[in-house]
Amino acid sequence: MVIIYSYGWAVVLAFITMLCWGSWPNTQKLASKEWPFQLFYWDYAMGVLLLSLLLAFTAGSTGAGGRSFISDLLQADASALRSAFLGGVLFNIANLLVVAAIAIAGMAVAFPIGVGLSLALGVIVNYIATPLGNPMFIFTGVTFVAIAIVLDAIAYRKLPGKTESPAKGIVISLLAGIMMGFFYRFVAASMASDFVNPEAGRLTPFTASVVFSIGLLISNFLWNSIFMYKPLTGEKVTYSDYIRKGDSRPHLYRRTGRSDLEPGFHPQYHCR
Repeated sequence: MVIIYSYGWAVVLAFITMLCWGSWPNTQKLASKEWPFQLFYWDYAMGVLLLSLLLAFTAGSTGAGGRSFISDLLQADASALRSAFLGGVLFNIANLLVVAAIAIAGMAVAFPIGVGLSLALGVIVNYIATPLGNPMFIFTGVTFVAIAIVLDAIAYRKLPGKTESPAKGIVISLLAGIMMGFFYRFVAASMASDFVNPEAGRLTPFTASVVFSIGLLISNFLWNSIFMYKPLTGEKVTYSDYIRKGDSRPHLYRRTGRSDLEPGFHPQYHCR
């Protein structure tokens, strides 16, 4: 598989990842007037899996280091596959709550609170499990993220003309952030500690990304069905609405709105 050895390139890819965090919410907002978020999310879930497979069969199957995707998948332990799959299941319900909060409170509120909290909590959880890096810099950054979340919530409460309770969007965003803060621990537990010479039974990041995406898509039949028929906001939608309301052009950009470097594939976690 392709492995990044350069620290400089690792930082560049991490920066691109951060830029791409908002790619799928932006496409959801573009489609929201005609396409409820529950229906958009089916395109998103399928896009995650398709792009993960594309990466696995290309970057994940070429290069001198590690194992190719198929070889890695065939040798994986059940515990590793289960851990990556559960990571996808947990991420999916958390991400659906973020999308619901965006529909209620807007992306400028829901995304910083939900994703910001998940970032802060995820750093703490993963540092406890694997204490790497300078803790002073790490937790100083977490502190600033927490302050930003509080200020964002205060600003939202003072916005005029809100049609729904200010607390509703904030509470959903906080719940999403808490749940999302734990998903990567499952994914990390499934992966090998050395990607150049990965230990038997563990997964390379590309394979973990595919299994994660399968967990996301399969769990969508449970989680998203609940959001469709028991919506937190807006009207109920059905599976027939997905077929009847969609056309090829919106489906295409909704499915491709998720960047290759966004949830499910994190180059900064497998750069050396």
